[in-house]
Amino acid sequence: MSDAVQPTAAEVRAAAEAVKTALDRHLAAVERRSGDDDPAVYEAFNELAAAAEEYDELLYDRYDEVTPFEIPGSDDTLPPYTGPEEPNALSVLIRRDYAVVEPQRLLAQAQRVEAVEENGATAAAGFDAASGTVHGALGVLFGEFEPDEIASRHKEFGLEEGDSTLWVTAADEPADPGEWLETPFEAIDPQRVVCRFDVSAVFDDESDDDLEDDLAQDSELDEDGDLEPLDADR
Repeated sequence: MSDAVQPTAAEVRAAAEAVKTALDRHLAAVERRSGDDDPAVYEAFNELAAAAEEYDELLYDRYDEVTPFEIPGSDDTLPPYTGPEEPNALSVLIRRDYAVVEPQRLLAQAQRVEAVEENGATAAAGFDAASGTVHGALGVLFGEFEPDEIASRHKEFGLEEGDSTLWVTAADEPADPGEWLETPFEAIDPQRVVCRFDVSAVFDDESDDDLEDDLAQDSELDEDGDLEPLDADR
């Protein structure tokens, strides 16, 4: 960073003081917390995270130094639940990503579905406008099979699983028929999310990295001979 935009020593010092103040507020909120999901604690946590991040950036820009702080990202957490204690209704939102890796298999499966439905008329005439294109075949298959069945049989349909997530949200009353059909995924209140479940290959990668680190450490210890084998009689 150039000297023209480099933070001053006074700015770094002020950011450090802001962290101290945020720490005091966070501790006070924790000491006064009214429950596991106290909004005051959540707010104080966010203020502390923001102050620590600001200080870390200024410290690095001014002195090329870092802090030992690691603040969890907001994408990994949900705000405290503020929905009804006894929900009278709930919504389940699901997103599943797939890659079309075998288009011909997808088309063939769609053709079979139409052949059964039309007593062989589709098979005799060849692909029609619906099952003869990838987007048409997707419409046929997702119209015929439940999403959970497609998830369990995705390889049969020439699909490869990507990330997926499931959110359960609470409501005071059930929605009126047709109320949200035009925009089904808008206006979701994160504070009414009861729970969520995420599946991603990135989690597997992180587990593999941790395992490789553990194995590397074990290998180093074996080579150095720093650890003696356990005596079963001890």
